[in-house]
Amino acid sequence: MATNKKASEWEEAKKKCKLNAEILMMAKEMDLNPRSLIKNIPNKSEQWKAPVSVWIQDIYEERQAKSNKKRALKEQKTNEKI
Repeated sequence: MATNKKASEWEEAKKKCKLNAEILMMAKEMDLNPRSLIKNIPNKSEQWKAPVSVWIQDIYEERQAKSNKKRALKEQKTNEKI
């Protein structure tokens, strides 16, 4: 029952935020809440706010860059020990 509710929330977020499957996958991979995506839809008075799809892509890229940096540092430390 809970998974059915969660699936319907994701469908609602996909429809309201105009997200494609790739962006939706990114949001799920980052464990974002579908309700938070709906809350971040820019209003007409919020011209400065990026669309939800752009916002998700930016967050995803930042997290990937941070993850890659950590991985590179870990490999560098491992190589120094050898």
